[in-house]
Amino acid sequence: MALTPEDVVNKRFQSTKFREGYDQDEVDDFLDEVVVELRRLSAENEELKARVSSGGAAEVAPAPEAVAEPVVAPAVVAAPVVAGPIDETAGTTNLLQLARRLHEEHVKEGAEKRDALIAEGHATAARLVAEAEAKQRAQLSILDQERSVLETKIDDLRTFEREYRQKLKSYIETQLRDLDATSPVESSNASKSSFQSFGA
Repeated sequence: MALTPEDVVNKRFQSTKFREGYDQDEVDDFLDEVVVELRRLSAENEELKARVSSGGAAEVAPAPEAVAEPVVAPAVVAAPVVAGPIDETAGTTNLLQLARRLHEEHVKEGAEKRDALIAEGHATAARLVAEAEAKQRAQLSILDQERSVLETKIDDLRTFEREYRQKLKSYIETQLRDLDATSPVESSNASKSSFQSFGA
């Protein structure tokens, strides 16, 4: 299938998914140059065909030289036609390489972020554990101090209880001795007073 200027003008490229692709202005400028060249070659080819079909023997002699030149020119035009699939294959290969490279970069970035997050998690966990252990030690120290204070108070209360019981016991015993010592005298005095009141 021969490539016509209209084919070049109507050619549409697919947009890439990972980036914008080639510079559109540069591609358009190149395609404009290709269109101009193809139109010039087509016009020259038509002119040469018209010369060959209407020309005489005198014109036929220079015609091979003129024909040789357009034959070389279409060969140059044929090269881009062959280069088209090669360029598409190369573009596809480049696109695949780009996709692989982007994939590898994303995987590498993901692995780095994963490692950073894991390291940050370990550091946070170690910090939290250290803070919890420090708080535990501080709480235990406070509780030990409070326990020692309470034990001291309990010991003081037990000592106070012992001393109070001893004092109370000695007081009660003293009172009982005093009561025992004074009760016969008081009873005899009471009987004497009762007899005196009876005799009176």
